[in-house]
Amino acid sequence: MNVHATPRTKGYGISVETLPDRIAIYRGDVLLAESSNAKVMYETRLPPAIYVPRSDLCVELSAETDLQTFCPFKGTATYHDINLSGERLTNSIWAYEDALPESAAIQGHIGFLPSAYTHIDLGDNTLRDPEDGNISGPLIDWLMRGASDIKTAEEFTKALSEKMLEHGIALQRLSVLVWSLHPLIAGKHHIWEKDTAEISTNVPTYEIHDHPAFINSPLRHVSNGLGGVRQRLNVEHPNNSFPIMEDLRAKGGTDYVAMPLPFSDGRINVLTLTSDHPKGFTTENLGLVFECSAVIARFYEVFMQRENAKVLLETYVGKRTGTRVLGGEIRRGDGDDIDAAIMFCDLRNSTILEEKLGRGAYINLLNEFFETVSGIVHQNDGEVLKFIGDAVLAVFPASDNPATARENAQRSAVEIVEKLAENRQSDMSGDCDCSIGIAYGRVTYGNVGSRERLDFTVIGQAANIAARLGEFSKSTGHKIVVSNDIEPVCNQAIPLGQIKLHNVSQPVTAYALQAVEDPIARR
Repeated sequence: MNVHATPRTKGYGISVETLPDRIAIYRGDVLLAESSNAKVMYETRLPPAIYVPRSDLCVELSAETDLQTFCPFKGTATYHDINLSGERLTNSIWAYEDALPESAAIQGHIGFLPSAYTHIDLGDNTLRDPEDGNISGPLIDWLMRGASDIKTAEEFTKALSEKMLEHGIALQRLSVLVWSLHPLIAGKHHIWEKDTAEISTNVPTYEIHDHPAFINSPLRHVSNGLGGVRQRLNVEHPNNSFPIMEDLRAKGGTDYVAMPLPFSDGRINVLTLTSDHPKGFTTENLGLVFECSAVIARFYEVFMQRENAKVLLETYVGKRTGTRVLGGEIRRGDGDDIDAAIMFCDLRNSTILEEKLGRGAYINLLNEFFETVSGIVHQNDGEVLKFIGDAVLAVFPASDNPATARENAQRSAVEIVEKLAENRQSDMSGDCDCSIGIAYGRVTYGNVGSRERLDFTVIGQAANIAARLGEFSKSTGHKIVVSNDIEPVCNQAIPLGQIKLHNVSQPVTAYALQAVEDPIARR
């Protein structure tokens, strides 16, 4: 009979032992330190680290440098340079002047970066291998098996917090700051609190980087790559404190940790934990989270990558089109034949405007023009399919209601002309004006292009006629010209008769629409 013994579970650990015999640390032939009172720290997953009393250094140190790093188990590390003959070793020595309880034995001692020395003479001392063991339990079992079924970052944050509680971690509050790729928002900040059933999500704009609350926060410190933060909240802690600590202390917090959650592209996000246990976090439990942090980061990266893909597709190709692409319509030729009203809105006199305003001011005007047109199109259930130079191509799909699509398109055109006139009178957009063409018909709505570069667009006679009607309006005194299919839903359309359009084989019956361009008259 075969018997399979269950391996013993061992949590994350730190231990500090005194080395009984002399050690010496060299850089080439230069003796850096010599001590008979050195200590060695054994920490899970890390090589043994030797610390010597500051009095046993054989070289002079510089004053503290500006560099500081934080360890959730050891505290705040300060750094010094070493000046040797013809050589300066920058930030090569660190010390924990106010070590946390788990590492109190190394307070008053210094450690060397591996790059600072060439070899260590251990004498009769022997270093043992760290006892890493295995870490398991409810949290890890869930990350490996159950977490993959979760669909959103909010749900994951709630479940993660609850699993930490189930694992025995005395958690009062958990937050995750994840940076995004979005033209308007900088990221998302998910917050779980033990006494609140729902996850709160803050969506900061890019102004967050200049806001005092962020500048003076652990979130900024960690996301800037300066390491984690650990601070006990139920003791006096005058150094390296942040305003948020007082708020957490007032809510009963006893221990606070902020640690990096790096993404594979190098961006550093932030996980924060607050405990309400009188003794704060244990080394074992905090080490468990530290060990799992890379896996936790990957979950958030998956959530954010999908959200980024959705946002970027909506930003560059529109909401409906972005949804179709995410839904798998990514091959050349994928698409549908749909009935739709097509609107082509072109900025008038763009060449003259660029010469008159200069490139920078012209770009600002162009952005204002696109913002105005896009906002009105979206308000009328249309979609901006693309910007073509200084023009906007918009589509109003008919679905089961062709008349509504036509009405939305002509209403958008009138509102755009009126809004641009209002902007001109308020000097917001200078001489910004437009020409608009609208047509209705059956078009192919889908992917065209080369094998490597696709464009999701509309192809068909209606799109061509809309563009040509927009061009035609520039040669008349009318700013909106529509095809015969749009006229039935228009008020007081002006007949223009049959007109010959460039690259359109048959004459098109066209109408002009009037807009009230005096804001006072509209009232």
